Amino acid sequence: MALENTLIQDKLVETFNNDVFNFQQERDIFSLEASADKITALILFLKNDPELRFHFLTDLCGIHYPENETERQFAVVYHLHNWYENKRLKIKVFLNGEKPEIKSITNIFLSSNWMERETYDFFGVNFIGHPQLKRILNMDEMQSHPMRKEFPLEDSGRTDKDDRFFGRTTSNC
Repeated sequence: MALENTLIQDKLVETFNNDVFNFQQERDIFSLEASADKITALILFLKNDPELRFHFLTDLCGIHYPENETERQFAVVYHLHNWYENKRLKIKVFLNGEKPEIKSITNIFLSSNWMERETYDFFGVNFIGHPQLKRILNMDEMQSHPMRKEFPLEDSGRTDKDDRFFGRTTSNC
């Protein structure tokens, strides 16, 4: 018997009430939003429930939405997989833009250790309770988080590029 979206949604709403919402099917992935303060309980429930069995964390990543209101400027996205039923689930949690932080899930999925460090490194999201939250790909001395949309995409003062070769003018080459 296939794991149906309605069963997942009913179990989650029954357990977490209004802390899980915005359920929708996005192509082949069932997705939802959740409250940040319930994320560890939610992930643990999805992993341990005998019918749901989301035992595999496929990915954990960050997103920056600078145009959103302060309370929803960052998001952490969790992708879980139930290999028994080949069912995928995406959970999006929005965070405060001034102090983006959320509890670590390294005690639930060991694989999240690297993913949380990468998200911290590139977006500055603080994973509370992470065993060793430090930069993983960028230099320790770096002050910024390069995947935040706070900087122009390119240096306007560069003189080594000719706009004609990049489709930025209508003149012929």
